[in-house]
Amino acid sequence: MLGKRYVEAAMAQHPDIDFEVRWRPFLLNPAASTKGVNKLQMYKEKFGEDRVEKMVPMMKAKFAAVGIDYSMGGKTGSTFDSHRLATYAYQQGGAQMQNQLMEELFMNYFSEEKFLGDPSVLKAAAAKVGLDGADAVVDDKNALKEEVETELQTHARGIHGVPHFFVNEYQISGAQPTEVFQQLFEQIAEEDE
Repeated sequence: MLGKRYVEAAMAQHPDIDFEVRWRPFLLNPAASTKGVNKLQMYKEKFGEDRVEKMVPMMKAKFAAVGIDYSMGGKTGSTFDSHRLATYAYQQGGAQMQNQLMEELFMNYFSEEKFLGDPSVLKAAAAKVGLDGADAVVDDKNALKEEVETELQTHARGIHGVPHFFVNEYQISGAQPTEVFQQLFEQIAEEDE
């Protein structure tokens, strides 16, 4: 979510560039629970309680700086079904529809303590952004499964974390500040002249 806000702020500084944002699947933990686990507890187990105690206030401050109330509450787990839905959003409404869905899913997860493995959460997000036919995709676990698996094999190689941005032939890993994206966009514009 932070990376999304930072890159969008940089894009807004370059109205002369025609951007298309495409969201690709990536699974931080391919073996994650489909039922979900307590998000805060998972982070404590992964990073240690001391580190999490320092991390939470920092994350709250970073999210607040971009106008979002951050919460470590709720569940985390498999996001595979949300990737199927995002793929469907792109197929049905292109990059704009997919981006609207991703915004809603990010808000659900990072701010509203909703579990992205919950079919009712996915259906509600799709309905909110006007994505017709999404219920059938969410309900059919095989819908777009092959497409997501193919994208994971094609685009996730060599990536070890999120967010990860591909901008033409360049890559940026992590939620880098807006200035990093602005510099890259300016460099690309100069190269294209």
